[in-house]
Amino acid sequence: MSVLVFGSANADLVFAVTDLPAPGVTVMGQGVRALPGGKGANQAVAAARDGASVAFVGCIGRDAFAAVATAALRDAGVDLARLAEVEAPTGCASICVDAAGRNQIAVAPGANLSARAAQVEDAALHPGVTLLLQMEVPPAEVAALVHRAKDRGARVVLNLAPPGELDLAALRRLDLLVVNEHEAAVLAARLGCAPDAAALRGALADGAGGPDLAVTLGEAGASAATAAGTLRVAAFGVTPVDTTGAGDCWCGVLCAALDRGATLEAAMRRAAAAAAIACTRPGAASAMPMAAETEAMLGPGSAVA
Repeated sequence: MSVLVFGSANADLVFAVTDLPAPGVTVMGQGVRALPGGKGANQAVAAARDGASVAFVGCIGRDAFAAVATAALRDAGVDLARLAEVEAPTGCASICVDAAGRNQIAVAPGANLSARAAQVEDAALHPGVTLLLQMEVPPAEVAALVHRAKDRGARVVLNLAPPGELDLAALRRLDLLVVNEHEAAVLAARLGCAPDAAALRGALADGAGGPDLAVTLGEAGASAATAAGTLRVAAFGVTPVDTTGAGDCWCGVLCAALDRGATLEAAMRRAAAAAAIACTRPGAASAMPMAAETEAMLGPGSAVA
């Protein structure tokens, strides 16, 4: 069993500020750090630190930011054999984080736009693999990989973030679709339904099954709709320092747990515990907890076999 992540790798420039800047307003920060990020890389690191065997597929540039973007992946032992170097600059994000841990992010995708489904060979897509994707790489490549993976029996999970338009045929072939409240609202407007998990799943099913669907709700936890019904998992109460990457942590740990055979409800609870820990630390990939830390948050009986 293993987790294969197809997605973005960025260098995150993180600015600590008292208040997030308003349009036309310059704010003076208390410092800046260059940290590894990108939704794909963040989720790969989260899954690896939770104990999964993880491979990452994406693109970086031949520049100084490449080392920053891949540092956490390398430290976590993620397989980078399918990571390509291209002429475009490494993806970069500018992240302002205020005193309450809220963030404001702008991303220049750079090399991430060169990521191609063809970087994943057919042999890597089989029933023993959980494929995890996001939307910071070209949507057409995401859709192509979804179809190839499903044709070969892999479990396919998509985090529809940021909420770009993916081909509905690809969305309907997913095993699990994960969205936050904003992404749920965008998808609901597209489908003409309410933005809750059950309504979204019903609209995607269109009378033919459809994917399980999870909606993350921040401090309100997460909900999910499946063929068996709906479920709700509470968040863990913490004092946030930086919420950047918390959703990525949730997705990565969720997939690591599912790949080990956990039920969706158990995987969501583990993901909630890990994401809560990530919120108490600065940065994105660098904030992802180790499995033992998540198990301590969950309490006795939670250790991975």
